[in-house]
Amino acid sequence: MNTIVWIFTGALGVVFTISGVLKVTMSRDRLIATGQTGIAPFPMPLVRLVAVCELLAVAGLFAPWLSGTARVLTPLAAVGLCVVMVGAATSHSSLREPRSTAANTVLLALAAFVAAARFAAL
Repeated sequence: MNTIVWIFTGALGVVFTISGVLKVTMSRDRLIATGQTGIAPFPMPLVRLVAVCELLAVAGLFAPWLSGTARVLTPLAAVGLCVVMVGAATSHSSLREPRSTAANTVLLALAAFVAAARFAAL
C-alpha cells in the first residue's frame, strides 16, 4: 500500500510542479495556447496565486512525510490539491471541455487517495 501512495504522490508532484512553474512563468496567451485553457475566466494574479499554492503543496506532499516533522502537513497539502482540482474541474466543465474535466477528476481522486492514506497513517 505504501508503494502505491508514493507512486500517486510522485505523479501529483510531477503534474503540479509542471503546472505551477508554467503558470508562474508564462503569459495568459501562452498558457492558453499550450492547453491550460481553464485559466481563461480568471485574472492572472489569481492564476499566479494558485500556481504558488500548487508549488507549496508539492513541497508539502514530500518534505513533512520524509522528514518526520509535522507529518500532518502532507495530507493537508493533498486536501489543498483536491480543492484546486474541484475549481479546475468546474472551470473546464463550464468551458465544455470534457477531457480536461476528466483529467482534473483523476487528479482529484489521486490527491484524495493520498490524503486519506496519509491521514490514516498518522
